[in-house]
Amino acid sequence: MSGTEGVLLVGATSGMGRALARRLAAEGHALLLAGRDVDALSAIATDIEVRFETRVEARPFEALAFESHAGFFEDCVEHFAGNLHGLVMCHGQMPEQADAERDFALARRMIEVNYLSQVSLLNLAALHFEARQAGFIAVLTSVAGDRGRQSNYLYGSTKAGLSTVLSGLRVRLAKRDVAVVDVRPGFVDTQLTWGRPGLFLVASPETVAGDVLRGIRRGRAVVYTPFFWRGIMMIIRAIPDFVFRRLSL
Repeated sequence: MSGTEGVLLVGATSGMGRALARRLAAEGHALLLAGRDVDALSAIATDIEVRFETRVEARPFEALAFESHAGFFEDCVEHFAGNLHGLVMCHGQMPEQADAERDFALARRMIEVNYLSQVSLLNLAALHFEARQAGFIAVLTSVAGDRGRQSNYLYGSTKAGLSTVLSGLRVRLAKRDVAVVDVRPGFVDTQLTWGRPGLFLVASPETVAGDVLRGIRRGRAVVYTPFFWRGIMMIIRAIPDFVFRRLSL
């Protein structure tokens, strides 16, 4: 990555989004920060611009306004005069499993935000980077997508589906020197996880941001963050089903 290249970061008001924005700005990247809360985005953009002396602006983005996505992405490309080099996506929702089981409207909204809206943007970004023959895409999925667990299988299914899309996209774009990085965090100290029971080995957003940038620089296919989650999930995936069904996970 070169510090002169533009990066679009969707979901910049989240804890991980803010940490990623600061790390990217520290490397000299010009940024577009996108999300629903434009006032919060503008405040973050102003703070980062002052701290790191790089160009940072905010853009409104409605994940479920699918008809607006093409125009939104085109505006972002034009903002960088065609030199949009990276897309980072970290927006999403994680309602309680029990609530999503009882209320399909809640489950549907999560699926649309976590999966459909991201596929919509990925399709647009793929066309741009494919034509440019350079760039990177980094998307925050989750270790929850590695295996369905009774405590969060609805949320995990959105991340598993997204990881499958990223896997196929990686093969497609490899021929055009475009990196596609699937970032799978474990438990992270953010608003999504605040107050939830049973959390362990909780990482800071700054730790995740550092791992994401290293993954992008090294062209990694999948990044588990913190690193030890790779081993944890290898063990969880290897547990036989007849045993797994008896576990309270």
